[in-house]
Amino acid sequence: MLPMSVAQIARVCNGRLADVPDPDSIVSAPVVFDSREATPGSLFVALAGNTGDGHDHAPAAAARGAVAILANRQVGVPAVIVPDVLAAFALLARHLARQLTGTQVVAVTGSAGKTSTKDLIAHLLTVAGPTVATHQSFNNEIGLPVTVTRADATTRYLVLEMGARGVGHIRDLTEIARPDISVVLNVGTAHVGEFGGRQNIAQAKGELIEALPPGGLAVLNADDPLVRAMAPRTLGRIVTFGQRADATVRARDVQLNDFGQPTFTLLTPEGTAPVELQLVGGHHVSNALAAAAVAREAGLTPQQTASLLGQATVQSRWRMEVHELADGVTVINDAYNANPDSMHESLKALAAIGRGRDRRTVAVLGHMNELGADSRSAHEGVGHMVAELGLDQFIAIGGEEAQWMQQAATSAGAAAALHLPDQDTALALLRSTLRTGDVVLVKASRSVQLQQLADKLLQPDAEPAAG
Repeated sequence: MLPMSVAQIARVCNGRLADVPDPDSIVSAPVVFDSREATPGSLFVALAGNTGDGHDHAPAAAARGAVAILANRQVGVPAVIVPDVLAAFALLARHLARQLTGTQVVAVTGSAGKTSTKDLIAHLLTVAGPTVATHQSFNNEIGLPVTVTRADATTRYLVLEMGARGVGHIRDLTEIARPDISVVLNVGTAHVGEFGGRQNIAQAKGELIEALPPGGLAVLNADDPLVRAMAPRTLGRIVTFGQRADATVRARDVQLNDFGQPTFTLLTPEGTAPVELQLVGGHHVSNALAAAAVAREAGLTPQQTASLLGQATVQSRWRMEVHELADGVTVINDAYNANPDSMHESLKALAAIGRGRDRRTVAVLGHMNELGADSRSAHEGVGHMVAELGLDQFIAIGGEEAQWMQQAATSAGAAAALHLPDQDTALALLRSTLRTGDVVLVKASRSVQLQQLADKLLQPDAEPAAG
């Protein structure tokens, strides 16, 4: 974080000091909202939520070295008191972002693939200069300001993932950190129930390129008609990516190898280069192309970009994590989140691995959230894809939505489709039926917490797979 005195922070946040013995004491470490992560020089943001109140942990944060607490009441330790902690935190982050005059802000949004693409962009840009990026999927009004405070005067690139649950949310985030490069990946059906339709999702995602200054760069997915249609909404330059022949940065000869990893030829105006990804799933081709378009702006050659893309590995948890167990079973933990598009891509990757390595495929799925009136048809669509891909076993876990998937799979001809009420039942079945060589995909929306099932499958005390 750019160093600031407690008094300066109070002025920027329109707050007042309480129990501060030295107003000139300096905050120089990144801001934290978990008291356990406080370090000497940090500022602790006391947020109140459904499961607890950060104000109760202010003394613990101070004991770990936090210089002050951003709070809405006195907490018995040095504090900056403000009426609204989250609004004040946004003001602080906005101030800090505007002081980063030597830093380019790269912002990424989309219905799917934001985190993986953000990780790829950060991986590539590190070669061009010191880079700070969003941790995991901390892409909202809390996580984005925290990421901004991790940057300092040496930061050349600040890569920010921006999420939204409604029109105006991304606009608010860009008011905190105005992008120099805006990347829009896709307009899918994630959170469609909250947005009220894909056109509203497109309206919200397009706010990212509206925030560009003249001369900024909009990186748009040429393969998505709703993203292509955003072009008139920006004053910036436009670069497109995709598999269309007219995309600025595109892929040719796309294939999945026996491990479900994409290979393709990267084509740019500056030349071509072969790419062999370590990441699993065909959807990573689009993510890689978006990252390549940003790397091109940073001056990387096609050969440099292709080489770096081939070195990239999973950086954020529970996203197509592939674990090879000692008993020969492969577990793909993709349980961070799910929507219809990502479900389909993950299932296609599972099928590709099964075909390429002549192994039995098992899909273990939970429901998808926030699909509104489209929920039933979307879940049935997943069931139909399970059958279409010819997966060997399908286990749907949970309530009504899981039943919709299982029933659709069965009616479409799936060989073995089961509906089970909970994770424990599914775990018991898997431990008794998995065979050496099986490939298991575990995926659901975040609230289902299906990564717990994947983690239990990875435990060494699990019963060995049958031969």
